[in-house]
Amino acid sequence: MSTHVLGAPEYCHANFTHYFTEKFWGDPVFSKAFIGKHPCYFNTGVMVIDVSRWRDGRFTEKLESWMRLQKRFRIYELGSLPPFLLVFAGDVMGVEHRWNQHGLGGDNIRGLCRDLHPGPVSLLHWSGKGKPWLRLDSKRPCPLDSLWAPYDLLMVDEAFKFQL
Repeated sequence: MSTHVLGAPEYCHANFTHYFTEKFWGDPVFSKAFIGKHPCYFNTGVMVIDVSRWRDGRFTEKLESWMRLQKRFRIYELGSLPPFLLVFAGDVMGVEHRWNQHGLGGDNIRGLCRDLHPGPVSLLHWSGKGKPWLRLDSKRPCPLDSLWAPYDLLMVDEAFKFQL
């Protein structure tokens, strides 16, 4: 990974600024974390880490420091990405997007279905609110949800009953 500690499929078209609160952007001590950096969105569930460099660079402590500030000041929203952006902004090795075919979850509320990105696929990721098991169980699946069907416990249980 060359000099990088972390590698992930990055999405640089995403506007990450809404992940942080007005308190964050209004405080020059907090917001200076991004000065001169070009952070891109990446999914913290799909990343590669050089563990030796991680330990040597004390990155757990750096993340925990931002998490303590979050607990005290509520400077960000939306889960695990913000502290990773603060620590690794602009210093992530880009990995091929085939390793995270994200967004397949679409929007379960409006029933949006998404297709695969062009090119080879290595990991299917139903990120978003629309999970395939929920759509299959509600009998309103998206076309790609059929890839999940063999692993859906409710469907497997129903198929097993018919075999008895």
